[in-house]
Amino acid sequence: MAWNEPGGNGNNQDPWGGGNDKNRGGGKGGGDDQGPPDLDEALRKLQDKLNNIFGGSGKKSNGGFGGDGGGAGSSSGAGFFWVVVLIAVLAWAGMGFYTVDQQERGVVLRLGKFSETVGPGLQWNPPMIDVVEIVNTTRLRTRDHRALMLTKDENIVDIEMTVQYLISDAKGFVLTVRDPEASLSHAAESALRHVVGSTDMHSILTQGRETLSVQVQDRIQNYMGEYGTGLQISKVNIKEAKAPNQVQDAFDDVIKAREDEVRVKNEAESYANGIIPEARGLAQRMLEEASAYREQVVARSEGDAQRFTALLTEYEKAPVVTRERLYLDTMEEVLSQNPKVLVDVEGGNNMMYLPLDKLMQNRPVVGDPNRPVRLDSQSLREVTDQVVDQLRQRQSSRREGR
Repeated sequence: MAWNEPGGNGNNQDPWGGGNDKNRGGGKGGGDDQGPPDLDEALRKLQDKLNNIFGGSGKKSNGGFGGDGGGAGSSSGAGFFWVVVLIAVLAWAGMGFYTVDQQERGVVLRLGKFSETVGPGLQWNPPMIDVVEIVNTTRLRTRDHRALMLTKDENIVDIEMTVQYLISDAKGFVLTVRDPEASLSHAAESALRHVVGSTDMHSILTQGRETLSVQVQDRIQNYMGEYGTGLQISKVNIKEAKAPNQVQDAFDDVIKAREDEVRVKNEAESYANGIIPEARGLAQRMLEEASAYREQVVARSEGDAQRFTALLTEYEKAPVVTRERLYLDTMEEVLSQNPKVLVDVEGGNNMMYLPLDKLMQNRPVVGDPNRPVRLDSQSLREVTDQVVDQLRQRQSSRREGR
């Protein structure tokens, strides 16, 4: 029979372990009391714990959970509210944690006003009260700029440059200027126009780019310092500097002509560097030769003067012998260098030719036969004696013929 059929013992047939109230209350005889836990009892225990945590009394006006429905309901509603509040507080506190990397800095604004600058690490700030702006202060940023500029000599050049910069002051970058990078673009435009406007076009297109970039970098950095943007200019590169496209061909011809001019100048300087030292060396050699010749002539003249003085002394001692010796030495010097001699015979109209070289060939030569013969004093005297004998024979034959 079903437990809830009429006439049945419903109390004894309760499927939830339906014993009497004594068994529910935990009395004896409840050995078969194996039903699910009481929900009212569980909610009551949770309410007691919440009341203890949030300052509630934890007491009921009635001992049963269902005895006073209004009190139990209000207590349950208050406990649920405090649970929600606790969860919201924990969530709010958890939202305040954040991490700043090693290359970053955090600018903290508390209720819109600057509070502090935080460094790397785990940080916490109250959410919805503090606003944190994270700025990378080590990353190198670049910004390109290109424009047509008017030079000092009233020419137009097309210049393209790149500005490399990084953030050195996070507070100034976030708070001082609304758009620091736009300010950087305007400052780069102004600095480039100022420097190009005071420079000739030839210098910009040729060797003046490095100087131009240094001057532009210094001027941009001064502007950034005056504005307080917190930007540090690392380098300015002039990527391209050329004439406008409309006149590029004409400027190419001008540049080629200037290159030819430089080339010709270099060639002329090379030739001058080669010929000038050679001419200076030749002039120095001529000066040295002239100096040597002067010293040689002076020394020879001094030697001749000394020899004449010594000869005069000997001549005064023995005039005849000295005169004969001078004659013989002179004839030796003259005849030794001339292989042919013409002798004018006294009292006759004919001149006698004496081939000394032929005469010397008849004499025995010691050594190399191809070596030119040089008369010594003894040979010269013998030849002279032969000549004198022949002259005497001719004179005697002429006399006999008369």
